[in-house]
Amino acid sequence: MDLSMRQILAAVAVVVVLAVSACSAPAQPRSAAGPSPTPTGPAVLPAPTGDHPVGTTILHVTDESRPDPWNLDVDARELKVTLWYPTEQKDGERAPYMTPKESEFFLKGSEIAGMPYDSLTKTRTNAIKDAEPAGEKLPLVVLSPGFTKPLSSLTSLAEDLASRGYVVVGIDHTYESHATTLSDGRVAECIACDADTDPGFGPRVVQGRAADVSFVLDQLPAKWDGSGLIDRSRIAMVGQSIGGASSIAAMLEDSRIRAGIDMNGSTYTRIPKSGLSRPFMFIGSEQHVPGGDAASWERDWKLLTGWKRWMVVTDTDHQSFTDIPLLGPSLGIEPVYGVLPAARGVEIARAYVAAFLDQHLKSQPQPILDKPSSSYPEAKLCPEACAKS
Repeated sequence: MDLSMRQILAAVAVVVVLAVSACSAPAQPRSAAGPSPTPTGPAVLPAPTGDHPVGTTILHVTDESRPDPWNLDVDARELKVTLWYPTEQKDGERAPYMTPKESEFFLKGSEIAGMPYDSLTKTRTNAIKDAEPAGEKLPLVVLSPGFTKPLSSLTSLAEDLASRGYVVVGIDHTYESHATTLSDGRVAECIACDADTDPGFGPRVVQGRAADVSFVLDQLPAKWDGSGLIDRSRIAMVGQSIGGASSIAAMLEDSRIRAGIDMNGSTYTRIPKSGLSRPFMFIGSEQHVPGGDAASWERDWKLLTGWKRWMVVTDTDHQSFTDIPLLGPSLGIEPVYGVLPAARGVEIARAYVAAFLDQHLKSQPQPILDKPSSSYPEAKLCPEACAKS
């Protein structure tokens, strides 16, 4: 089960020990815990490392063939989709990290008190809003965030991939996040949070997300003017937490997805005995090693019959590969002692995700996937013996 942002940030602020559930009883507001550090000002996302300027745009798509799995009053599944892509445009309006309402709903849902509700709208991104796409026949990467998290929590990774010559399509899985803006401007809250302790919740989420992914892949040619850039024979999926678990579910359901990455997500979908032969990589913190929180990875490792890697990054926690730690100082929250600095966690995630995609979607061999790298000594290649036989 994903840990919610309120768990991570409350742990950072040393306020209260929360329950394991992502949507457990409300925690004590951070502001009630006594003096807090002074906010540093708006967060600034690290600059992309690739050669291309980055554009971004938002789409809304609706699947009329199925009811929403969480909102019983809605007979169709509406999704907010964000695209990042290479552009030749270097100047223009930066895309907002969140809208004021998204920021408000997310901070309330995450129980972060004592800050203006529009605080996260001030986070500085790097992508140019609605810039003209550039390039041709680019690989496509699908992104799926953790439970209760908006897609924006993976913006740093998305911008970097786009700068390296990928089209990135990220999905806000409606009613599974504290804040998802719908096509009519309403902000959908986390209805699924009321069900997160139900039996079968994890499998229900990942199967729903697999259906979301397939629908979005079907819709892109008709819905996005830049879809001609995409080489639809080169598609991969990357997710964090339950979004990472959904990568396996989506690959099993949709053969168009050639490769996948799970970042810190315990898996739910069972792989058939015949195995999954397409490339797959686990990237985890030290909790995702045998004896820790990796029982599902150990089970699935034996059924990954193609190219596979299991990377462990020392001194990281559940959110280290996302933007969440980058946002802490802007909210007056100190880093967790002993955990990798936020910028370094993002840097490592960017490097290994890009290396995996370059190797499997661009046929460019990447040595850091085969042996330790002096540039990233925190990243350990977990050998075959890492998974229990």
